[in-house]
Amino acid sequence: MRDQPEVMKFIRCIPLLSLLAVVGFTRATGAAESSEVAAARNPATRYTKPDRPSRDGIEKAYFGRQIAHVMGHQAAEWLERPEREEEEKTELLVTLLKLKPGEAVADIGAGTGYFSRRLAKQVGTNGTVYAVEIQQEMLDILTNKMAEIGVRNVKPVLGTITDPKLPASSLDLILMVDVYHEFDHPYEMVEAMSKALKPGGRMIFVEYRAEDPAVPIKLLHKMSEAQVKKEMEPHPLVWSETLRDLPWQHVIIFKRKL
Repeated sequence: MRDQPEVMKFIRCIPLLSLLAVVGFTRATGAAESSEVAAARNPATRYTKPDRPSRDGIEKAYFGRQIAHVMGHQAAEWLERPEREEEEKTELLVTLLKLKPGEAVADIGAGTGYFSRRLAKQVGTNGTVYAVEIQQEMLDILTNKMAEIGVRNVKPVLGTITDPKLPASSLDLILMVDVYHEFDHPYEMVEAMSKALKPGGRMIFVEYRAEDPAVPIKLLHKMSEAQVKKEMEPHPLVWSETLRDLPWQHVIIFKRKL
């Protein structure tokens, strides 16, 4: 029989051996997923050419998805179309966000400020809405509209295609309405946006449902829930829930890891 010190040494090794076995098993079973995420983290392999290029997209794919063209400021009137509320239930979307007075939020791809001014009302005068755009022409339209209606808690921000220029660890919520699928550099943008969120802060993707062929939107301007989740895997985000209350879009909610 072994003496007592040898027995205790053997027993203490058992949990470590078990842990190593679990880690090895996890790496083996998640090898395919890990390699895909690793490719996204590597600038040399992050973006590829689309297998079947569409004229509606740019010559660039991410996680197998061809990136759509950005809607230019020339189409700004479409964002303010009178039938938008009926088609998309935009007021319901704002309610679903469950914003609180005093919160700091960002409206990425704010366009004319259609949602920015609605968010501003929800967070109140002590809250702040960062209206982020990469087109100065859109920001000019937005700024003029805010001045016209007397909204003072919306801050226009001219971002870039890789950086929304938001203050670090400052935001309770980041909202993207039919925008993410047009990002030229989705990895870099989500990386920067994640840094701007407070721990536990929410990042919300509102996208036309690719799963539903009845949604009357071009294919490259739709995204499936599974695709959005896949593209968030490299980032410090955890899926929270997906809301399906809207007629054409789903609301896919992630939280910044604590």
